[in-house]
Amino acid sequence: MITRRQIVGAGLVLPLAACRPRSGGRLRVGVAFETLQTEYWVASFDIIRAELAKNDIDTIEAISDGDANRQLEQIKSFVARRMDGVIVAPKDAYTVIPMIKSVNRKDIPIVIYNRPPAENPYKRVTVGTDNFGITRNTVLYLCQLARKAMPSRAGKKHKALILMGDLGDINAVGRRDGFDAAVKENADIVEVVTRVPTEWNQEKALAGITNGLQAHPDISMVFTSSDFLLPSVVSALKNAGKFHPAGHPDHVLLGAFDGDSMAFRMLREKTLDADGVQDAYAQSRLVVQSILSMRAGEKVNPLVLDPGLVVHQENLSQESSRMWGAQLVLESERASRG
Repeated sequence: MITRRQIVGAGLVLPLAACRPRSGGRLRVGVAFETLQTEYWVASFDIIRAELAKNDIDTIEAISDGDANRQLEQIKSFVARRMDGVIVAPKDAYTVIPMIKSVNRKDIPIVIYNRPPAENPYKRVTVGTDNFGITRNTVLYLCQLARKAMPSRAGKKHKALILMGDLGDINAVGRRDGFDAAVKENADIVEVVTRVPTEWNQEKALAGITNGLQAHPDISMVFTSSDFLLPSVVSALKNAGKFHPAGHPDHVLLGAFDGDSMAFRMLREKTLDADGVQDAYAQSRLVVQSILSMRAGEKVNPLVLDPGLVVHQENLSQESSRMWGAQLVLESERASRG
């Protein structure tokens, strides 16, 4: 049997409320995501869909599976079907520009989600993440922990490793730069000895961190630019005999970025020290409000950045409600208890 997810994944578009006539003044918004290959994109897709439904808006969905040309055709289909608004999470900063142009021709509001477009003259709103700020704050927290540990290290600097994302992705660049800014402020206690270019690929991440740990067995701080790569980080640390919870004398300070379910579990287990969290709930509200504001002819900010938050073991109980991965775990646990 073909499922709804398989139909959407094949690049077709399907109304969320299939076969329901447009009536009662209900709006229809097209939502086009480039991928659903990570937990973050799936969660964002579902949260945006729920926020649209909360505002009594019908959703038309499309997934392009990494194919920018297919996504452009999906956007053109939204335009032909006279959507009342379009939300797109594009492959990159450049392929989205023809999509914005196509939507502008019919004066349809468009919101770019998470990946800002390159400079262009067309009307749009971008709802993104302060990748630089969230990462800087996350790594500053790691540096605070590192500074507290300095007496037990006889004044030796912490050796740090960073796993970088695909630097063709502006989000990955912001996270790298946020990391660099934080360690520069703490150069007296932290020295970066290894930079791993992962291109968001698990195999490259695993090979890179494994080689880094072999070349520098005294690495005591690791930051990954995405929670998506945490399985590779954990595997490499375990193989090197360096995977221990906070408080263990050989614990490696570990930070990450996103807010997924694995990060939440690791925070609870005290094996992850800090996670820079994208507030997907706040972002979804901003996305929908931007569509409605543009339709009302209101003046809107063309770029809205989610400041996010840093979740760590000390504030986990207070901030878990804003951590989308935590909610996935807690919902699953509630369901399993019946």
